Order: sequence, then C-alpha cells, then structure tokens
Amino acid sequence: METIRLGPSFDRYEELLALILKSFAYMDGRIDPPSSSHALTAESLRRRSEEEIGFAATTGPDIIGCVFCKPEPDCLYIGKLAIDPAHQGKGLGRRLLAAAEETARSFGLPALRLQTRIELTENHATFAAWGFVETSRSAHPDFTRPTSIEMRKTLSTKATSSKA
Repeated sequence: METIRLGPSFDRYEELLALILKSFAYMDGRIDPPSSSHALTAESLRRRSEEEIGFAATTGPDIIGCVFCKPEPDCLYIGKLAIDPAHQGKGLGRRLLAAAEETARSFGLPALRLQTRIELTENHATFAAWGFVETSRSAHPDFTRPTSIEMRKTLSTKATSSKA
C-alpha cells in the first residue's frame, strides 16, 4: 500500500469519486439529511484538492482510501475519510489519519477535528478508539434536532518515533 498526496499531477478524480460513493453507500437510508457525498463530482473533487490537502491510498492500480484535510486556526479539519469496504478494518483509516496528523504538526496545529453523523454510532466508536472525543453536536439547516457530532483529537507535542 502506498499513500500519495494529491497534487497537480493527480488525474484520477473519477476513480476517487467512485471510491467515496462506494464507501459512503452504507449511509443511504440511515442518515437524514443524506450525505453530501451525493453532491460531489470529479470536478468538485479536483477543486477540493487544490483548496485542501488530500491523500489517496493505493494498492497496485487501485485507489482504496482517501482523506481531505483543511487547516483551520486551531486544528486540521478532516473530511471525506473514505475506505473501500473490501479494505476496511485493516488499518487503512489509521494510516490516512497518521498522514493527517503529520500534516497538522507541519502546520503547528495541536488537534484534528471531524464531524460524523448522529446515526452512525459505529463511526463514533471507531473515532473514539482512535483518540477522538466528542466536543459538540449541531444541526443541519432546517433541522431542529442534532444531526452531527463534532469530535477532536489532541495531538502529542512531538511526532512519535520508532524505536527498536
């Protein structure tokens, strides 16, 4: 597996879109409002990769995961973390978040921030196991109930080193 940073030479946005839609398909009929992934296009992903920091995980010729990161004043926002369902549970999400943590540290940012939907309790548990804690709940426009949970992970002040 290889993790690559999206940049000007990356030209596989149709494949990236297909990965995100496949990865997020389990949310259909479970979350309200529906996932914003349905509004994505290959072109909007290309633009996003110019405005944000994106990573793709590949194995051979296949894109099997991705994450987009956006620096904010006090954290790095994590968006569109997507893992091909056939590759979930194998540490790929942690690997992509490690790239995000390294990015946050390079910007001098002390935390990661993400949002997950209220209904996706399995995501809450996974993110908690990865060191994220719930910090707030919010509602999408026109909803009177919370629809999203914000979670943050405070990063250690130094990068972890590998010791033999």
